[in-house]
Parts: sequence; C-alpha cells; structure tokens
Amino acid sequence: MARLNIEPLHDDLGARITGLDAGKPLSGDDLAALQTAIDDYSFLCFPNQDMNDERHLAFTAQLGDPEEGHVALGESGKVVYFGTIGNVQPDGGTLGNDHRKTKFLTGNNLWHSDSSFRPVPARVSIMCAYEVPGEGGETEFVSLRAAHGRLDEETQERIDPLVAIHDYVFSRSKVAPDAVSPSLAASLPPVPQKLVRSNPGNGARNYYLGSHAKTIRGWNDKDARALLDDLQDRATRPEHRYSHAWQPGDLVIWDNRCLLHRGSGYDADKYRRHMRQTRVRGVAPTLEE
Repeated sequence: MARLNIEPLHDDLGARITGLDAGKPLSGDDLAALQTAIDDYSFLCFPNQDMNDERHLAFTAQLGDPEEGHVALGESGKVVYFGTIGNVQPDGGTLGNDHRKTKFLTGNNLWHSDSSFRPVPARVSIMCAYEVPGEGGETEFVSLRAAHGRLDEETQERIDPLVAIHDYVFSRSKVAPDAVSPSLAASLPPVPQKLVRSNPGNGARNYYLGSHAKTIRGWNDKDARALLDDLQDRATRPEHRYSHAWQPGDLVIWDNRCLLHRGSGYDADKYRRHMRQTRVRGVAPTLEE
C-alpha cells in the first residue's frame, strides 16, 4: 500500500489514511499491509468512502470471519452481522432520548472493548458513518498499549499473570437494569480474559479491561475493583484520549485487542445518527494466546 497516504492522529494511536477504495476487493499485498497498519496504529480512518451494507460486509470478510451480533443471536438465535449505532430505523424514522433502545445504547458511552464478554472476543470493529448529528456524537479512544507502557516495571509484573472476569450483564445493568432479556443473559455467561495481552504481529503488550471487566479471578471484589478502576483511570486521562468527530463517508477500523472506546452522547430528540458496524471474530480465547 505504498500509494496510501498515512497521517498520524495522536501520539498513542490512530492514522487517517487516503488512497484506498474499501468498496473494491483488495490484493493480498494490500491486505497484509492493512493488517500491519492495524497492528501499528490500532485505529484507522478512511474518509470519503462510498459504502453500503453489501460492500461493508465484503470488506469485513476480507479481514477475517465476521462476528455474529450477540443481541439477535442471544434473543432469537438469528445470525446478523450488522449493528446500527444511532437512532435511525430501517423505515427512516428515528427514536428519541426516552426510547428503550436509545437508553440501552447509552451503554456504549462507557469505556469498553467490543465483545470482551465473549469467549473469543472481537479482533477489530469496522464502522461506516452515513448520518451524523450536528452536535455531539464523537467517539473517544484510548490505547491500552500506551497505558501499559507508562506503568512502572513492578506494576507490569504484578498484573501480568492476572485473569479478569468479563460480564455483559454486569456492564449493561449499569445503564439499563431491565434491558437484558433472560435469554440474552443466559447466552452470555461471565468469561475469563487475560488482563495482559500481546499483539502476535509485533509483540506489543497491553492490558485489557473496560466496562465489561467485573472482577479478577481469585481476588475479592473490593481489591479487584480497586485495581481495575485504577488501571482504567490511568489509561483514560483526558490527555491520552483521541476524540473522533465522525463525518459521513468515514470508514473506521479499530483494534479491540488494545483499545478502549466510548460514545460521547448526542441529543436523539434533535438529531439523526446512522452508523453501521461489523466486527471481525478473534482467533482464539485470550487464555490460549
């Protein structure tokens, strides 16, 4: 991908990349270079892309196996690969601030890594923006790789062998206590995840947590929460954040293995927001990495 122009966005993560048409099949060399860019920058924004669901899913499949949406799978057994982020519905109408689905989506405003509550968590997420609000709606990102690098050696050694327990019901109950159906809850029991992961491509290490991380295996909950909250607070200080102001036509890839992200909120009574997301399944449980 020597023809591509790469513009770094933040000291810790991110690049804006031009020169790629994501709606067309990529060569083997381009795919390899794209994966290297994901490993190096963790967040890639490709502006001014002409996308639809068909092209979006085809692009996703070139990066790996698309991951089924957990809500539809858990509630009805239906396999769907897209999630809609925003308030625009298939019929073109919108949902306001007080609607149950809008409130449920405020869970995305907590710092999290997509699908960390699944036995094999997502590797990357791919978002296409079609309509964006006139005010608000940015997404913030932080690098847990950079955060790990800022830890002193003693803390790095202390957390290296630990295993966190990630729990979807725990995180969603913070914002919508009655929103998780019994069938969805049963389909997503708590799962163990390594607290420290390594990128297989370049060996870079990061810690791995977020709103789904409930406790640490073998610890009492009070001590576990103190450590998890401290690590997250260190990572998410304002100076470490990259805030992405979405534009229609943006296609963004982010690496869930080493980034946390969160929505900033917007007025769903006043604005329309329509974004479509897919995810690429991870390779194996983190405990096998």
